[in-house]
Amino acid sequence: MELTISLDEVNAEIARVESEIQKKVKMPGFRPGKVPMSMVRSRFESDIRQEVVESLVPKAFRRRADEEQLAVVGSPNVTDVHFHKGEPLRFKAEFEVAPQFELGEYRGLTAPYSEPKATDEDITARLNAMREQKAEFVNVAPRPLVDGDYAVVALQSVAGLDKPMEENELTLHLGDAETLPEFSENLLGLSPGEEKEFDVQYPENYGNEKLSNRKVRFLAKVKGVRKKELPELNDEFAKDVGDFQSLEELQAEVRKAILREREHLASQEAKAKLVDALVESHQFAVPDAFVDRQIEMSLENRFRELAQQGIDPRQLKINWEDVKKAQAPQATKDVKASLLLDKIADREAIETTNDEVDREVQRLARQLREPVAATRMKLEKEGALRRIALRIRTEKVLNFLFENARKVAPAAAPPAEEEPKEA
Repeated sequence: MELTISLDEVNAEIARVESEIQKKVKMPGFRPGKVPMSMVRSRFESDIRQEVVESLVPKAFRRRADEEQLAVVGSPNVTDVHFHKGEPLRFKAEFEVAPQFELGEYRGLTAPYSEPKATDEDITARLNAMREQKAEFVNVAPRPLVDGDYAVVALQSVAGLDKPMEENELTLHLGDAETLPEFSENLLGLSPGEEKEFDVQYPENYGNEKLSNRKVRFLAKVKGVRKKELPELNDEFAKDVGDFQSLEELQAEVRKAILREREHLASQEAKAKLVDALVESHQFAVPDAFVDRQIEMSLENRFRELAQQGIDPRQLKINWEDVKKAQAPQATKDVKASLLLDKIADREAIETTNDEVDREVQRLARQLREPVAATRMKLEKEGALRRIALRIRTEKVLNFLFENARKVAPAAAPPAEEEPKEA
């Protein structure tokens, strides 16, 4: 877009800027505000030019954009500024606008979904997991260790570590997948009071960096033998777990919980597929400014996660240009989805109510264990209330699409190909 600002407007702005500078400037031999205008113009010529341009150009651009009803995205790139004494001010502005597109069909989209089920085996597995949480470890009479025992050992490194390691009372589950095999193999058959030296080769991806990929020689002394006792699955167990009068009540609640979890997961997956279908069926250009902002938000969230883990992102050697380039396709898709869902919300008059925002604020306050008023004040200060309202609105649109979708059974995964057998 090429724009021209009239000479009268330019001269009026020059006069205003010169007057403002004259009021504030201090020069030897003159009282404040009494410096001759000729000296102001001579001494501050470049400052006057810059302030006039910075004042007039944005105003002229906004005025023209409003006249032509342009939904401008981001700030314009201003070039070819022509600003000479006695002439109108001319410049070019290059900018992006929000995409204009026709909303296609969004009702009756196909969503892969089947009603979740909870089998008796699922209920039993969940109850057994609850029993594991309530398990007790009891000492047994001294005897040689066997597979499955929980060995209580005093462990001391003899060689292989820069800084010696010592554990006075370590419990190891012999034969368990979480226990390194060298421990199980060498401790089996030992009785409390006996000790043994042996080597342990730690894997390269071991969680403790000090032990990762090292061969360490240990002196282990068995101090005791323990076994795990699980509570019986009966009415008393149900009462101990929660506000249940019988095992039957607990089983019914477990079934409901599993169904809720699976319904939520299945509906979320179906909604994701609906958004994919929506994006694929609408072809329109997305402004770079929107994509850049989406990538920035994604990176900010990632930085926050790293900071919570005690990692300073500034210390990481990352090529952020490569990161942005890699994230661009997903960011473009996310922006398109957001624009489409927003347009559907307008078409269907889907809005967020104050009560819905209030409930979310109350939920966050409970989570943070602070007064609701304090949480709301913090969210308002961070500008998060609007984001909460938009998130609720988006979720309502997704629910609308799901409710109006044609549900079909998800496609079965193709069977794994068998390895060819040797003759």
